[in-house]
Amino acid sequence: MSGRLPAGAATDAAAVEVPLRPVPAEQVVAGAPRAGFVALDASDAGEVGVWEMTPGAMTDVEVDEIFVVISGDATVAFADPALPAIQLRPGSVVRLTAGMHTTWTVRETLRKVYLAS
Repeated sequence: MSGRLPAGAATDAAAVEVPLRPVPAEQVVAGAPRAGFVALDASDAGEVGVWEMTPGAMTDVEVDEIFVVISGDATVAFADPALPAIQLRPGSVVRLTAGMHTTWTVRETLRKVYLAS
């Protein structure tokens, strides 16, 4: 999917097919996680999409993003800035800022809807 979501229509984020690829080796901390995303809408305000990661652990450097977890179970640890780790489960709403260094540990495949700018 790309472009704009149809106005006045619903998209089932749980049913969107997300192509998964192995996480790059330099980011893998544990296991053999796979991750991927599908952009659902893009405009001057940013991008809305669905992101998914299978069990395992990986590091990442974040972009400005707000997301809502729709399925799964995970922990995000913050290396820079040093913040307490957060638990993610369905309904969790999180804001990340560009440049944050994180470690994602996924216990049950995690799916989120994100808005990134």
